[in-house]
Amino acid sequence: MKKFIETISNIWKIEELRQRIIITLGLLLVYRFGAQVVLPGIDTTQLGALAAGTDSGILGLLNAFTGGAFANASVFALGIMPYISASIVVQLMGIAIPYLQKLQKEGESGRKTINQITRWLTIGICIVQAPAYLYGLEVGFGVPPSAFVKGMGLDFIIPSVIILVTGCVFAMWLGEKITDKGIGNGISLLIMIGIIATMPQAFVQEFISRTTENTGGIMFILIEVIIWFLVILASVLLVMAVRQIPVQYARRTASGGYEKNVMGSRQYIPLKLNASGVMPIIFAQAIMFAPALIGKSLDHTEIGQWMNVQFQDPFGLAYNILFAILIIIFTYFYTAITVPTNKMADDLKRSGGFIPGIRPGKETGDYLDKIMSLITLPGSVFLALLAVLPAVVVKLMDVQGNWALFYGGTSLLIMVGVAIDTVQQVNSYLLNRHYDGLMKTGKNRKVA
Repeated sequence: MKKFIETISNIWKIEELRQRIIITLGLLLVYRFGAQVVLPGIDTTQLGALAAGTDSGILGLLNAFTGGAFANASVFALGIMPYISASIVVQLMGIAIPYLQKLQKEGESGRKTINQITRWLTIGICIVQAPAYLYGLEVGFGVPPSAFVKGMGLDFIIPSVIILVTGCVFAMWLGEKITDKGIGNGISLLIMIGIIATMPQAFVQEFISRTTENTGGIMFILIEVIIWFLVILASVLLVMAVRQIPVQYARRTASGGYEKNVMGSRQYIPLKLNASGVMPIIFAQAIMFAPALIGKSLDHTEIGQWMNVQFQDPFGLAYNILFAILIIIFTYFYTAITVPTNKMADDLKRSGGFIPGIRPGKETGDYLDKIMSLITLPGSVFLALLAVLPAVVVKLMDVQGNWALFYGGTSLLIMVGVAIDTVQQVNSYLLNRHYDGLMKTGKNRKVA
């Protein structure tokens, strides 16, 4: 505890870090305030059906990503997810479109152009999603017509679409400002803070259910919390696990040549066990909408009725088996497009490095590709197990669906990944400050 207090004190002493933390907290507070502002023309007292429909399942996950704004019919109801979708689309298009490939190689200027394309695509996605959300309020989510003060006419639809699109763009701007002026990872922090915001309510509902319905009481709550901490520990291991590939760098001689001997510096290439992060889960969840839609279209047949029943339940057996298989497939796919082993081999060769026992160039690329394939298998299986764990705890421990979402899947991995990145960002400031302090007090340091 003393060490923790000392670390907090050191963080507060660094003026730049202190300002960045204050700016970050202020912008996050603005985002959380906006999540409570309901769209004009909606009676907030009649949104009970919407809140009940987003307690669990896929809608519960969407509501968690928006920090409850989805269930509140808030101006931030679309959250930051349209920007995430646009980023994924642009990243995938970069594989096939030469223009985007060229921009990716142009450094900072190319990155700015890609960001601008992503922003415009985000607006396009919002223009499609906003009317669908408003239409779904009455048709799909059970909000009574009386909740719309002036009805669902164009005088309500058009202003509401503009507000929802503006809310998403403003959330995107907040995330970029946190990245530039705050402690970084702005978009990820917005998602994480939204997920954390729904956690207390989910836990309170689970606590009330256990204590009032005689389904385990305080002891079972304690067991759930212990299991939850163990799952978090497993998630941290998954996020941080790497396979270190030893690399030998040649020593530069006085004549300008290279000596490839044991005197050269040895380093490592860290290949992450889960290089794709949470993207395979996001891809798989997007695909999992398809079986239910197909089942509805074939509702007059036996197979259609079976699909409609099985794939409407996100905690069902058939749903989670297919979900796990898709996650494993997408983990290999996303790792293949985001980890350029051939480029890594070329860069290593140009810098005078080599893997002991492996020839530079193509053989190095093939070796790295083989290692990635081997470590991706356990990583993908582990990721799939974490993704289906909420369904397991619902079936085996009778945990409520909204609390079960925090036992794995996208929510938990995002919280763990962003928390680790944020701690590393703060730690880098502390290390830099410590280094500057040593230089200032060094006896050989000269003052001009």
